[in-house]
Amino acid sequence: MRNELAVSVLDLVGMRAGESAGSAIARSVNLAQHVEKLGYRRYWLAEHHSISGLACSATAVLIGHVAGATKTIRVGSGGVMLPNHAPLVVAEQFGTLEALYPGRIDLGLGRAPGGDFETMRALRRDLRQSGEDFPALLDELRTYLGPEKPGQVVKAIPGQGSNVPITLLGSSGFSAQLAGMLGLPFAFAAHFAPEYLYAATQLYREHFRPSEVLLKPYLIIGVQAIAAETDAAARRLFTTPQQRFLRLIRNQPVELLPPVDSMEPLWQDWERAAVENKLCAAIVGSDATVKAGLEKLASDTGADEVIVVTDTHEHADRLHSYERVAGVARMIEAKPALAVGA
Repeated sequence: MRNELAVSVLDLVGMRAGESAGSAIARSVNLAQHVEKLGYRRYWLAEHHSISGLACSATAVLIGHVAGATKTIRVGSGGVMLPNHAPLVVAEQFGTLEALYPGRIDLGLGRAPGGDFETMRALRRDLRQSGEDFPALLDELRTYLGPEKPGQVVKAIPGQGSNVPITLLGSSGFSAQLAGMLGLPFAFAAHFAPEYLYAATQLYREHFRPSEVLLKPYLIIGVQAIAAETDAAARRLFTTPQQRFLRLIRNQPVELLPPVDSMEPLWQDWERAAVENKLCAAIVGSDATVKAGLEKLASDTGADEVIVVTDTHEHADRLHSYERVAGVARMIEAKPALAVGA
């Protein structure tokens, strides 16, 4: 029996210009219901703060909303930026989610701020933090989610003993090494940091030690992807995420903008180079092109799972793209899944 490549969804809850957050969230719920029927493994929601155009700041709230509107798909964070939060609060939130939706909640953890320095201050983060305390925060969080220890005074209720599955997220080598040493699953953010993809995945495998969670490495790759009837149609839809990244480097709102026939009038040469560098791992095209891209990504990295980011201006195009990606993934053989709520 063939083992199909596992595919999942990463959602930043993008908003169109002038759109309310409620409308964008409603579209995300509809997408989650759609991909659940298509056989996607999990639906993860990101954490970003004070970024005009993204409605994903209250990640745990969104997870509960999406989980309540679906039945079988795993729902989680991609991810919670742990230094932004007290580990006890995260444990209580996800312990509560696990109590509400048993066996369906994932906790993906990152160490980036998810916003600028002013936002970090507003989140009450110490501006001197560099992320080096992430291992200690992670250890504290795992204490609250694991079995109660003798003499443990502070407990997460709900949360203690829930063992919500944890995946470490990263865009460099730090979390890759840490995930390997702790024997945890690792998800790499190739959707915005493709230049470190192969180095980070190699570090993860080199440092991996078997644990109670995993006997072998479990690697998830996040990638931008848009599938359409033809390569040209997909490339046109792809100008929407290209415009988002262009506006990001210009420090402008990153709402979902309609596709354009050509990006050439919109960017300068250095901006084009910057955007194309950030999106060089994107898989964009017809079914055949997307299949070749996913096969190469899985082969080159040994990925156990691909988590797909697809942002288009029109919701119908997004639904259609995820439908095509699901069909393509069913034709790709992959390794057996070993963990992360498989």
